[in-house]
Amino acid sequence: VQLQASGGGLVQAGNSLTLSCVASERTSSDYSNAWFRQAPGKAREFVAAIFRSSGNPIYASSVKGRFTIARDKAKNALYLQMASLKPEDTAVYYCAAGRRLILSSVRDAEQYPYWGQGTQVTVSS
Repeated sequence: VQLQASGGGLVQAGNSLTLSCVASERTSSDYSNAWFRQAPGKAREFVAAIFRSSGNPIYASSVKGRFTIARDKAKNALYLQMASLKPEDTAVYYCAAGRRLILSSVRDAEQYPYWGQGTQVTVSS
């Protein structure tokens, strides 16, 4: 599975941005999809995920209430709607996919074998 992320850019604090990630093929219902981010000098961190076919979203506490993850199976697409952006949201954002993850592991980047190339999000103050 190949993933292509897009939608990053430069925005002012308080504004919104939507990231997209398109997969090269339709994935089965046992795939989980996620967004991670990595700021300069920091480790990659979990942002949000959708667990398998449940559709239930899972969020990092730092983005809960501001970000929304969504998946469109018909388009093989994953989205991350980001609102009320803050300068600390500045990072390269990566989409990821993994099969047969267990719920307790969706926040672990090492569980995802498929990654997009990353898209830069810069939030100015």
